[in-house]
Amino acid sequence: MNNNEVLWNNFLEVLKTKISSVSFDTWFKDTKLIKKENSKLLIQVPMTFHKSFLNDTYYDLIDEIITNITGNSFDLEFIVEDQSTEDEDEKIDINIIYNHINSNLNPKYTFANFVIGESNRFAQTAAVAVAEQPGKIYNPLFIHGKSGLGKTHLMHAIGNYVTENSEKKVLYVTSEEFISDFIGINKKQGNNYDIVDHFKKKYRNIDILLIDDIQFLGGAEKTQHEFFHTFNTLYDSNKQIIISSDRSPDDLKLLEDRLRTRFRWGLTVDIYPPNFELRCKILKDKMTGHEVASLIKEEVIEYIATNCENDVRHLEGAITRLYAYSAIMNPKEINLDFAIEALKDYIGKSIYINNNITKIQKAVADYYKITIEDLKSKKRTTNISYPRHIAIYLCRMTTEETTTKIGLEFGNRDHSTVLYSYDKINYELKDNNKLKIILEEIKNNIVN
Repeated sequence: MNNNEVLWNNFLEVLKTKISSVSFDTWFKDTKLIKKENSKLLIQVPMTFHKSFLNDTYYDLIDEIITNITGNSFDLEFIVEDQSTEDEDEKIDINIIYNHINSNLNPKYTFANFVIGESNRFAQTAAVAVAEQPGKIYNPLFIHGKSGLGKTHLMHAIGNYVTENSEKKVLYVTSEEFISDFIGINKKQGNNYDIVDHFKKKYRNIDILLIDDIQFLGGAEKTQHEFFHTFNTLYDSNKQIIISSDRSPDDLKLLEDRLRTRFRWGLTVDIYPPNFELRCKILKDKMTGHEVASLIKEEVIEYIATNCENDVRHLEGAITRLYAYSAIMNPKEINLDFAIEALKDYIGKSIYINNNITKIQKAVADYYKITIEDLKSKKRTTNISYPRHIAIYLCRMTTEETTTKIGLEFGNRDHSTVLYSYDKINYELKDNNKLKIILEEIKNNIVN
């Protein structure tokens, strides 16, 4: 590492403590110090827009940090990647940059380590089919399900399979990253369209686009408009599009109808919460190869699988805590008593109810002193509708039932109504401690 790289790395480390991660990634992540000469620093930036924005917004902060590090003040000059420097006449070929665009894929997510069960088998099979024949079948592939069930894992697995077996260009982004990139287009100045070209080349000169959590495009009308054209360009060129969401295309009410229609052109697959058998299988897979895995008794796996919430991340969190506690206590074996002690602050009583909507309805009705028939009725008074929201939320959180099935059990309501109830209670839980207490009490009554 040369002196320029050391100086710039030191600058970036300090800068990270002074601005948000979003601002850092947007404006500084892809910068580098090209030359330090006398009282001048030559700094390379990705696009022309960066030059004016950094000059107008961050010049003083950059100068302050550099001065503190070096003890000297410098004049700052920003150049774009394809602009000639004083030391070289040859320009960077911008097409080469785009041809080698970062795919953003996580290599640890593969088909080989995706644990398959009845709740995700169809989604996994469809993902493999798309990976083997991208752009030819199931285009777009739309994967939906609650958070923590493996949607992102499957998306990365598709991308990793394709890159390992072909020369196709793959790009994985979240919808937030897409929005962030698009914001740059609206900030272009004068007749400078470098940033427009950059955006279009990034998203349209690829073979496979994987975009995660598409629901967050809701409300961003201009970004939806741009994604619509990006989608059409890729689709018309037989390029593969894979999309994930926490809900089905029909339930993405904040997205334009023309987008939701296109999402249904290909194949829509749902990933359901893992059942007990799959949760045990996932736990065993995650434990494979760990130095204390041989000490863990079967009863511990069953205890975690029974008591954790029905998503993979919660299971992984329980394993991590169990390993950490084991490293401190150094037990000869990890039995049920040891696991209960290790996880007492992470999991309590089991709240997982296997497909028992009626039991949830009864617990909620008893708490609010109404009847189950009230919950299923069309009554909209607050004393009925609010308990109904809570009951639907608990069904969504603690059973494997689909939104359609839950809706049927609550007076034949459609799945968008189920999602509304879930979102309402989930939002209130952020600031309503009293509601948290009520839910815990109802959950205990369900179990007991």
